[in-house]
Amino acid sequence: MDQSNRYADLTLKEEDLIKGQNHILVAYTMQPATGYGYLETAAHVAAESSTGTNVEVSTTDDFTKDLDAMVYDIDEAEGIMKVAYPFDLFDRNGIDGKTMVVSFLTLAIGNNQGMGDVSNLQMFDFWVPETKLHLFDGPSVDISHMWKLLGRPRVNGGYIAGTIIKPKLGLRPEPFAEAAYQFWLGGDFIKNDEPQGNQVFCPMKKVIPMVVDSMKRAQDETGEAKLFSANITADDYHEMCYRADFVLESFGEFAPHVAFLVDGYVGGPGMVTTARRQYSSQYLHYHRAGHGAITSPSSKRGYTAYVLAKLSRLMGASGIHVGTMGFGKMEGGNDDNIIAYMIERDECQGPVYYQKWEGMKPVTPIISGGMNALRLPAFFENLGHGNLINTAGGGSYGHIDSPAAGAKSLTQAFDCWTQGADPIEYAKDHIEFARAFESFPGDADTLYPGWREKLGVHK
Repeated sequence: MDQSNRYADLTLKEEDLIKGQNHILVAYTMQPATGYGYLETAAHVAAESSTGTNVEVSTTDDFTKDLDAMVYDIDEAEGIMKVAYPFDLFDRNGIDGKTMVVSFLTLAIGNNQGMGDVSNLQMFDFWVPETKLHLFDGPSVDISHMWKLLGRPRVNGGYIAGTIIKPKLGLRPEPFAEAAYQFWLGGDFIKNDEPQGNQVFCPMKKVIPMVVDSMKRAQDETGEAKLFSANITADDYHEMCYRADFVLESFGEFAPHVAFLVDGYVGGPGMVTTARRQYSSQYLHYHRAGHGAITSPSSKRGYTAYVLAKLSRLMGASGIHVGTMGFGKMEGGNDDNIIAYMIERDECQGPVYYQKWEGMKPVTPIISGGMNALRLPAFFENLGHGNLINTAGGGSYGHIDSPAAGAKSLTQAFDCWTQGADPIEYAKDHIEFARAFESFPGDADTLYPGWREKLGVHK
């Protein structure tokens, strides 16, 4: 049934909808199934995402029609449709009147993903009215909290050299804690890898106190603060809080140095919101394990990695993994820097919409996946800054000398870029960075041809 007479109005102007501040605007790529028209399919998407279905129903009244989602723009040649969702469509909390990201997702990527007349449908941008931003939690803690702990300026505090304990699974408590200590002798930040939690061979009640001891010893030896991101991901609210409470109790006076990691994609917005609200003093580390199932550039449904990151700011994440923008082992390209800009700036132009955040705290880009010191200078050049966390697992533990040397090589890579120095010339006076060339010779050959002769390495 063609519902375009009700759920589409191509005379609506985007600038008027933005000025009205009463709709969330969403842009999709969409391809109808064979035999269906573009506008009628777009209208069916809007209907299924709001007040309608595939037939007329007897219970509709004039008030209901005021809540219709409306297709306001289509570009059939480019396969793009835009929908305006009345803000009142979305569910609100009974306890505090705030809106829910899960309700937005339920409608905007709900049943419309499985409709028979839709071949492909993927959200690639959305816009939230500035006057409605206060209805979302937003982050309670941002990267300035970590910069303060590290004794750095609260603005432009720079690169935080981090790692992931490797191997991601299989270490018992003693070697796990020793691996943490060895990295902290040169670096700033350690995170649990996303599967690490409370395995029978490495129970958290045994390993966490050992990690606390490693942090204290590293701080005493280096005279520098250290940071740890503890995985509190759990199916159950009570289990999640149990883990968080145990970690905070174990770290004691160093509890401010602890971030909480949650697997926010597989766990969902409820898990992120639980951590944000129950532990608002802690840095909230959003790991997006599993997101590639729908956000891969090869995917034609769901939503993009950009949308996932933008949603994380509304939910209240302090930092989120954003890939490596084509410089590491993960999917993505140089233009993924727009993901970082949208979550860290107070206003930014997205793929379609210009979003103002009205002072909502920023979300830190967390860079992870195949990065090492040799890849970082070009990464920083593409992004234009280094105000981020980089969790380099192999890039630290794969260093030829030690995890601490690997950590130092990462910081030196940032210093090299900051100085605008030639990496090979810089390496001649910075041993940890120089040894990264021998640690990762494949990358060195690709990125810096002739490095062996220039650095006097003959192997």
